[in-house]
Amino acid sequence: MAFWSQYALLAGFSAVLPLAAQAQDASAVAAAPTAETSDERVVLEADTVYEIAAENSIVAEGNVEALYQGRILRADKLIYNRTTEKVRAIGNVVIIDVDGAQQFSDEAEVGSNLSDGYAIGFSARLAQGATVTANSAIRSSGGFNALDQVVYTACEICEEDKTPTWTIRARRAVLDQESQMISYRDAVVEIAGVPVFYLPYLAHPDPTSDRRSGLLIPDAGRSSMLGLYYKQPYYWAISDYSDVTISPMFSSNVNPVVNLDYRKRFYSGEVQVNTSFTQEQDFDSSGNKFGEDLLRGHIYANGAFAISPQWKWGFAVERQSDDLYDRRYNIDGQNAKRGLYSNQPRRLLSQLFAVGQGEDYYADVALLNFQGLRGVDDANQLPVVSPLLYAEQNWDLGSYGFANAKVSSAILTRDVGADSHRVSAGGEWRNFNLLPGGATFEPFVELRGDFYSLDEAVSGKDQVSRAVGNAGAKLAYPMVRPGKTVDVMLEPAVMAAWGFSNANDPAIPVEDSQLYEFDESSLFEANGFGNYDLYEGDGKLSAGLTARALWKNGTELSTTVGRRWRSRADDTFDVASNLDGKKSDWVASASLDLGRNLNLSSRLRLDDKDFALNRLDLRASTSFDRFRAVAQYYKIDSRISPLGTADEGIYIQGEVQVSDSYSIIFGQLRDISQALDARRDIGIAYSDDCSRFELLYSRSELSDRTLGPTENFQFRFTLKSLGNFGSGQ
Repeated sequence: MAFWSQYALLAGFSAVLPLAAQAQDASAVAAAPTAETSDERVVLEADTVYEIAAENSIVAEGNVEALYQGRILRADKLIYNRTTEKVRAIGNVVIIDVDGAQQFSDEAEVGSNLSDGYAIGFSARLAQGATVTANSAIRSSGGFNALDQVVYTACEICEEDKTPTWTIRARRAVLDQESQMISYRDAVVEIAGVPVFYLPYLAHPDPTSDRRSGLLIPDAGRSSMLGLYYKQPYYWAISDYSDVTISPMFSSNVNPVVNLDYRKRFYSGEVQVNTSFTQEQDFDSSGNKFGEDLLRGHIYANGAFAISPQWKWGFAVERQSDDLYDRRYNIDGQNAKRGLYSNQPRRLLSQLFAVGQGEDYYADVALLNFQGLRGVDDANQLPVVSPLLYAEQNWDLGSYGFANAKVSSAILTRDVGADSHRVSAGGEWRNFNLLPGGATFEPFVELRGDFYSLDEAVSGKDQVSRAVGNAGAKLAYPMVRPGKTVDVMLEPAVMAAWGFSNANDPAIPVEDSQLYEFDESSLFEANGFGNYDLYEGDGKLSAGLTARALWKNGTELSTTVGRRWRSRADDTFDVASNLDGKKSDWVASASLDLGRNLNLSSRLRLDDKDFALNRLDLRASTSFDRFRAVAQYYKIDSRISPLGTADEGIYIQGEVQVSDSYSIIFGQLRDISQALDARRDIGIAYSDDCSRFELLYSRSELSDRTLGPTENFQFRFTLKSLGNFGSGQ
């Protein structure tokens, strides 16, 4: 390629491709070229450039490349007509925009800005590998590309004659680069070259697009409760900082329901609202109606806002008109965490809170309100908490250790049942010392005072005051043996403490420790109960061993095992807590990390008398070659069950890739103790670089009052750059 000198390059094109009002003397340009002057001219490289005087044209041939304000045009031949100020490019034409988007054609004619014009045999490569082709294209100054006989796909186009997994074919289309939208007339969606459905009009954002208003992918299907249904979401981008999705759903068995998802971001925080409403009767799992025709709905909303760099406030609202409303209309998100505190399964929690945290303090305060969705729930017995408060101040005392002071309160009121008003204040001190020989010694003292104002008619007392505390120390001896292939670490430890006796008054209602269980995570805590209403006093001794092996290849094996002895049994602790009697069960945990190939973790509780298995929690995950799965297993013996009955279950979910494109999907959530499947899935999936198709059969044997077992067939598919299709049923 012959590269022209700067003088010849600029002097030639000051006459060849200047903007109309920017022609200047060539010698002046050559003598004092500036960035501004150069930006207004087209820079050309070619093997040969010559002039056709009769046509007032300049012709460049062979490896032609023209550059104008960051836009590049490449072709085999380029003809510039001085009279019309049009550039005609012939052969292997490529136009690269400033944003990197590439457009190809056999022949094109553009203006002197290398942008507006027409093209024959047009194609364009968009972001994320998407491609659009057309017989012809006309581009206007506004960034519009009017296309004729169009094909669009997000699949990679190979040199081999391979049909893309999916395409959109249309009679006409408009690629609007300003709004980043592609709209089609008479569009046909093809899967593997086979027409699947026809749409007289279709529009979607191009892969580079930001969010924008428009119809989203519909959801249609059939269920035993709703019958045939169709759900059509519409996304409305209200502004740069707010949007809403409106999703009416129509079904053959019940009245329409409208779903709304609203989001708004402020300079100091954000708000999210998910709600729905309908006018309908109750109905069972077969769609049979009963009861009154009422306005029904739900709302799940939350928000958080910064008050200062250290403080923020927020809220969460969770309410339903009916206990089973979310299950009847397949509404997700019931058990999601929306505020400072998490709810329990089938319990809704509304809260208003403030939280602050600095380098040496933490504080939060919250108002809580519950709604029960379980069949046994009585709204009059669920408490209103106003407020729940906790604050902690910490001090670093240097060589004298660490200290903190804590205050807490919980005000619970009920329409039916015991009210409980608690205020607590206390503090803790501990130190860390390294002894000769490598042993560690950690002395500690903790002290707390509690005051309860109670409902005398229920509790037998109108108030209870108590002081609780512990003093003791932990002694450990960490040992490390480095090796060529594996490093081994062992740490035997003992903890001894003595606390106040008779710490638990039977009149105090147990509100925050009903499902608490002492395990290896609290083995060396002086108070085995981490909450307030129950406290572990008297003398206690814990002993345990932690072992860890770390291989040079990253494999890691670790385990902790231990138990606890007490000077006196406390009848306020039940057997499930593992703090009943004078000896706890043996508690242990173990984990094996082999990277993606295998990851195992387990927790054990063995009976203190005969080492029988009282509890086992096991989790495994693997991603090995063509197999990916996660499994969880649990077993609780009747000896420690709060209900006095054994509980056992297993959860498995995974995928086996039987070929490069096809996979088997499987999943099961089985309640072994009741011999039923809470959920069972089996299906087949097809995946490639631009799509995923799934055909899945699901069955659930669970029953909840008027809702019984269900089974569904699901067909879902995802097309890259277009979104998800299919039914949520």
